[in-house]
Amino acid sequence: MGGSVKDVKSRSEIDNLVHGGVPVIVHFWASWCEASKHMDQVFSHLSTDFPNAHFLRVEAEEAPEISEAYSVSAVPFFVFCKGGKTFDTLEGADPSSLANKVSKVAGSINPGQSASPASLGLAAGPSIIETVQEFAKENDSSKEKSHVKAGPTAPLKKRLQQLIDSHPVMLFMKGNPEEPQCGFSQKVVDILKEEKVKFGSFDILSDPEVRDGLKKFSNWPTYPQLYCKGELLGGCDIAIAMHESGELKDVFKDHGVDIIDEAKVTESGNAKGGVSKSTGLSETLTSRLENLINSSPVMLFMKGKPDEPKCGFSRKVVEILQQENVHFESFDILTDEEIRQGLKVYSNWSSYPQLYIKGELIGGSDIVLEMQKSGELKKNLQEKGILPQETLQDRLKKLIASSPVMLFMKGNPDAPKCGFSSKVVNALKGEDVSFGSFDILTDEEVRQGLKVFSNWPTFPQLYYKGELIGGCDIVLELRNNGELKSTLSE
Repeated sequence: MGGSVKDVKSRSEIDNLVHGGVPVIVHFWASWCEASKHMDQVFSHLSTDFPNAHFLRVEAEEAPEISEAYSVSAVPFFVFCKGGKTFDTLEGADPSSLANKVSKVAGSINPGQSASPASLGLAAGPSIIETVQEFAKENDSSKEKSHVKAGPTAPLKKRLQQLIDSHPVMLFMKGNPEEPQCGFSQKVVDILKEEKVKFGSFDILSDPEVRDGLKKFSNWPTYPQLYCKGELLGGCDIAIAMHESGELKDVFKDHGVDIIDEAKVTESGNAKGGVSKSTGLSETLTSRLENLINSSPVMLFMKGKPDEPKCGFSRKVVEILQQENVHFESFDILTDEEIRQGLKVYSNWSSYPQLYIKGELIGGSDIVLEMQKSGELKKNLQEKGILPQETLQDRLKKLIASSPVMLFMKGNPDAPKCGFSSKVVNALKGEDVSFGSFDILTDEEVRQGLKVFSNWPTFPQLYYKGELIGGCDIVLELRNNGELKSTLSE
C-alpha cells in the first residue's frame, strides 16, 4: 500500500482487495468534473496519512460495471469498505466529510472527534489541512456564484428544446452511436438498437454550451440523457431498468415511435421517423375529454387504478400524490382506447400518466417527481387552493418538531461553519445525544424567521421537544454542570 492511489478497471480487482479484510476506499471520478479533480488531491493526501488502507480510483464512466455495482449516479463519489463489506458512502465534494469517514474506516488519531474544518487535523493528519482549506475557499466561492448564476439563456433554451424535439427518440451522449466515448453511452445505444427504434443523437463533447446548459435545462446532472418525444426518460440506469422490465417498449409504443428492421438501426443518427398522425378530434370527443379533465381539481390519467397501477410510472405518481396527502380522481386509459389516443392529441403529450391540476396539464411521472423534490408541487397545489397555504410559522414549528432534540446551526454536524456551532455539536456528541439539525445558511427565510419566532437573535439554537433550550453559552453551561443529558431526556 504505502500511501499511493491505484487506478482500477475491474470489479474483481476491487472485490479481491475488499475481501482481503484491509480497509478499502474507492474514489469514483470523471475527467470532465472539476470537483473530482479537487477531491482527488485530498484523496491522494489521505492515502499518505493512512498508509494501512487501500486507496483506489475508478473512472466512473469508463467502468460502468463497477459504477453500477456501487450505485454510482454522480461524481465525485466515494465508497468505504471495511471487514469485507461496504461500510459507508459519500457523494459530492466535501473534504471534511471525506477525511472524517476515512478516519473512521482506516483508523483515527481521535476516534470521537468529528472532522469539522476546525478539527480536521485531529481526524486526518496534518498533510491535507492546507489542501482542504484551499478547496473550502474555492468551494464556498463557487457555491456563491452558482447561487446567483442564472440558468440557460433564452436563446440557449430555445436551441436545447429544438435539439430535444429534433427526433422522436433523442440521445445526448458522449461520442456518437458508431463510436461512443463512454461505457454508459455505449450501453444506452445498445439498448436502443435492441429495441429496434430510430433515434437521433448529439455528441455533448462537441459543444460545451449544450453540455453544461442541458444539465440545468433538464435538471439532470449526468450523461447520457435519453428523451422520447420531448420528455426526459433518464440516464443509463433508468434506460436499463425500463428496457429489462419492458416499460421502455411500452413508452415507445405509446409515443407512436416506429419499430424498424435491425439492419436499418445503423442509420439512427439521421433518423426522421416516428410519430402517429392524427386527423383531428371530433367535438364530441373534445367535450368528453374536457369534462373528464375538469371532473376533479386533481385528475390523473393513468394505466390501471390507484390501488392497482398497471405500470411503474403510474404507480410513482400515485405514491407522490398520496405522500402529499392530495385527494385526486383517476381514469384508467387502458379501459378506453378512444380516450387514450385522443388525450395525447388534446394535450400534445403523448405518454402516460398525465396529471392535471384545475384543468392544467402538469406533466408525466418525471416532471411530477422533480416538482415534488423541489417543493414546486406542494407550492402549486397550495396556490391553486388544493392544499392549505403553509405559513412561515407553520414551517418553523414543523422543523423544530422534526426531531426531539433539534439544532439550528451554521453548516452541518460533520462540517460546522462556525466555532459556536462546532462547540454545541461536540457537546451533544460528547453526551451521546442523538439530534437532528438544520443548516440556517441554506435558507434565509428560516434564518431570519426563527430569530423572531424564538425571540433569540443568534445561532446556534437548540430545542428539546419543541422548546428552546438556548444557544452555545447555555448548552456549554449545562454540560459543565452535568445537566445537559438530563435536560434533553426529561
